[in-house]
Amino acid sequence: MENMKKGAIYITIFLIFAVTLFATCFDFPAYFNQGVDYFNNFSAKGGPASGWNFKLIVPHIPDSAFKLGLDLQGGVHLVYQADLSGVEEKDRSSSMDGLRDVIERRVNLFGVQEPVVQLEGERLIIELAGIKDTNQAIKMIGETPYLEFKEQRPADELKKIEDKGKELEGKKTMEEIQQVPDWQVAFEDSFMSASTPLTGKYLKKAEVGFDNNTMKPMILLQFDDEGAKIFKELTARNIGKPLAIYLDYQLTQAPIVQVEIPDGKAQITGDFKVEEVKQRVRELNAGALPIPISLLSQQSVGPTLGAISLEKSLKAGMIGFLIVILFMIIFYRAPGLLASLALGIYVVLLLAIFKLIPVTLTLAGIGGFILSIGMAVDANVLIFSRMREELREGKSFGIAIEEGFNRAWPAIRDSNLTTLIVAFLLFTLGTSFVKGFAMTLSFGILLSMFSAIFVTKNFLKVFIETKLERIKWLWI
Repeated sequence: MENMKKGAIYITIFLIFAVTLFATCFDFPAYFNQGVDYFNNFSAKGGPASGWNFKLIVPHIPDSAFKLGLDLQGGVHLVYQADLSGVEEKDRSSSMDGLRDVIERRVNLFGVQEPVVQLEGERLIIELAGIKDTNQAIKMIGETPYLEFKEQRPADELKKIEDKGKELEGKKTMEEIQQVPDWQVAFEDSFMSASTPLTGKYLKKAEVGFDNNTMKPMILLQFDDEGAKIFKELTARNIGKPLAIYLDYQLTQAPIVQVEIPDGKAQITGDFKVEEVKQRVRELNAGALPIPISLLSQQSVGPTLGAISLEKSLKAGMIGFLIVILFMIIFYRAPGLLASLALGIYVVLLLAIFKLIPVTLTLAGIGGFILSIGMAVDANVLIFSRMREELREGKSFGIAIEEGFNRAWPAIRDSNLTTLIVAFLLFTLGTSFVKGFAMTLSFGILLSMFSAIFVTKNFLKVFIETKLERIKWLWI
């Protein structure tokens, strides 16, 4: 029976090391892939001359980098102010949520990786990691991206504009133009100066489509339920007339309404090229904002500064990790050495989790990661202190291990649970950097409990009924 228990422990230890080895290769695939290339080159030769009688090709591990936040790889931090003056109080929260969703979609259209878009009251905070040019980032988002639909003016108003334009014919200078009474009328928009109720707030999506008969590209629009009702009224009273689409208060197109459209699904056809349709669809999707916004502040973090911050953070973490290991070995000797090994496994597995999810690492997130290492050590200290008490009372090594873990567990559970509660509150209520700290700390705490309770315990069980068990100074 004892041999069966020992065998189970050895299998568990083997699996722990196997998973750790795979996680290490996943964390740092460049070194593994170099070995794979050497092996595959050797295997490809084959034949008796190489001593290899069959060909075996080992695949590479994907070489993906850790996701780094704005403060580590550089980027742009933008703050926008939303104009809620035209929005009723009860609709302001939903309008801000819609604003955030559209900005996220707009940023994703331009391929920005891991953008952070969040709300703080009536302000919109945008963090774009990896963007070096602030002006480029502002151009991506648009200073006042606002989509609206306008009806054409009545015929009498259009005639006044046309007549005034004829009066200005031949006037070459601004002085000459200003001498004509009401000269401004000639420059008025042919569409209504006041917008219709239909804005980008009601546009669910725009996409590229193709006519079934001619296969010509066209623009497909789909409005939400409320927008469909407004659109039905507009199309009903504008049949045969243009319905203008404005983006950033600039006319982009003015398609002619052919029929009343009751279901909120419209097609804009014409002599379009595919690239032209794609461009207009991108503009419509990117400009479907429920409310106007204005740029309040901008801040850029250079990639060089981010690299320095990352280097210093890693250096501080490494020094702290080595000091912790040294402390554990000096004060707890053999258990401290085993705990340090378990701690190394914990770090490798946690990095693999960060990469697999993936978690965007910031300076605050790295701080949470390092703090979780301290929490993992704290659990081991509690366990080893209890073990020492049991051994000093003359109990056997195996019983001391079990009693040490059982008696330390309530303190480990309660301390980690309270920290997880605080981390949850920080993640729920905090800003982006605080969220990063809370997330890495939470993952670290959960994995540290596994490391202390499962990994370290199995390492200790390997020494039950061995010669090393009898060397008291190693354990007490």
